[in-house]
Amino acid sequence: MTYSIFSVPNKIIHGDGAMDFLSTLDGDRAVIVTGGNSMKRGGFLDDAKAFLEKAGLEVEIIDGVEPDPSLKTCLAGGKKMEEFGPQWIIALGGGSAMDAAKLMWVFYEHPGYDFQKLANFDNPPLGDKAKMICIPSTSGTASEITAFSVITDTEAEIKYPLVHPDFVPYAALLDAKIPATMPPRITAQTGMDVMTHAVEAYVSTNADDYTDPLAIRAIRLVFGYLKKAFDKGDDMEARVKMHDASTLAGMAFSNCSLGIVHSMAHKIGGIFHLTHGEANAIMLPYVIDYNRKETNRYDELEKILGIDDIAEEIRKLNASVGLTASIQEGQNTVIKEEDFLAHLDVMAENAFKDACTLTNPRQTSPEDIKKIYECAYYGKKVDF
Repeated sequence: MTYSIFSVPNKIIHGDGAMDFLSTLDGDRAVIVTGGNSMKRGGFLDDAKAFLEKAGLEVEIIDGVEPDPSLKTCLAGGKKMEEFGPQWIIALGGGSAMDAAKLMWVFYEHPGYDFQKLANFDNPPLGDKAKMICIPSTSGTASEITAFSVITDTEAEIKYPLVHPDFVPYAALLDAKIPATMPPRITAQTGMDVMTHAVEAYVSTNADDYTDPLAIRAIRLVFGYLKKAFDKGDDMEARVKMHDASTLAGMAFSNCSLGIVHSMAHKIGGIFHLTHGEANAIMLPYVIDYNRKETNRYDELEKILGIDDIAEEIRKLNASVGLTASIQEGQNTVIKEEDFLAHLDVMAENAFKDACTLTNPRQTSPEDIKKIYECAYYGKKVDF
């Protein structure tokens, strides 16, 4: 019998004022890794810096992390950390900032480490020089709670899902005031990322009695509160519930992994920059229809939730928050048919090789994944 490990951050600080925790840290230096200007405009970057300085830490800011964090950005950030020498790495922002901070941490503690070793899960130990704290600005990726980081090699046009047990942060700080600033479109995309995490965790071949309750609760919360958060951004009850759902789903999938929805989203996102949450939202119903031919886990989930067809309910939820039923219809990222077809074989092959494919409930192939991509692009029924 093979044993399993259930791992979450040492501390999860949640609720109004969670960022105050930064003022309790010991050390000399801290670096804040963040993305664009949203954290600065909202005052959250200044707040984080002020709390760290209150603790007596010198603070350096590494900003400008792009939406799909690149290997180049992470190498540069690791070099800056090496020069500054922080004891704390504070990731403030969406999944991109948190994912980038994790890889920067590797290059800080192990300068010159071969990225391809990480891509093949040959992981060096972390924590000798610094600890990480994550403060998510979106209710979606759950990178604040997970052992995952998704990094794009822009030259190869491939998104790599990295998995390292030491990526699980020392602490996650969850304050719903921060994601309450998200506009509706991003609320929808990140919210459906949560749904995909939870559903894929529930049907994962590594799911167990520790991960199932977390996945189920996250699914209930998304069905109950995503539309409310989308319709009324200042509905703080909805924002808190979606932030909780994101973290709960993250606790589940970080410990049992995911499936081919994520494999496929990683690869189409790496080439076409289709937003990860939107790619998941579109493809999730198609993959459910494909997978359920070899698992009864969706049937179990429908009984628990009191619904007839979870794929159909997800399609309805997508439509209610402005997400299209097919890739071809996409308005936020337009992918021309000729471009899609030109990259289809490579995407399918690379998705099949993705780490998330290993725990998909139906054994698959590049040929099947290609067919699912086609169904999701054209809006055709999956019947194979």
